[in-house]
Amino acid sequence: MLKRFVTALVLMLALPASWAVASDEYRLQPGDELLISVWKEEELNRQLVVLPDGRISYPLVGHVMAAGQSAEVLETLLAEHLEEYITEPQVSVSVTSVSGNVAFVFGQVNNPGPILMSRDLSVVQALALAGGFTPFASTGRIKIIREQGTEKTLLPVDYTAIERSGDLEYNHTLRAGDVIIVP
Repeated sequence: MLKRFVTALVLMLALPASWAVASDEYRLQPGDELLISVWKEEELNRQLVVLPDGRISYPLVGHVMAAGQSAEVLETLLAEHLEEYITEPQVSVSVTSVSGNVAFVFGQVNNPGPILMSRDLSVVQALALAGGFTPFASTGRIKIIREQGTEKTLLPVDYTAIERSGDLEYNHTLRAGDVIIVP
């Protein structure tokens, strides 16, 4: 139990209060599918979907915020809660589907709609997945709407500058929930 406490303390000191993880680790999103298992506790093995509010419901634990966490951090959180009932629980969280890691492309593209991001995607890659531009697209005025908590940010994308001079300043890496608008 002391080992688990020290591990949790190290994690809390290494991470900001929001439990954000290093940028190269995948963060869970609403809609993601998880397989959670506890070693030698088959009745606690569950396939779950992260709910729209970002939480999961797990036996003996109740509701836990999963969105924004890495699978590793969620393992630690669940193990801490389960210690009340199980001696040194060994929790495993596997992401079986990243269905919640979606960006949206609207406007003058050939195939508007959601883009499932199974890996990091840039704006240019998402536009290619959306089938490219229609003849009426204004490629110099593309915008990304990005929500971070309650704050919304508008990011400019000048595809014309990317195409003409290779200016990659506008080729933003997408985040879950980003909306690309092509006027």
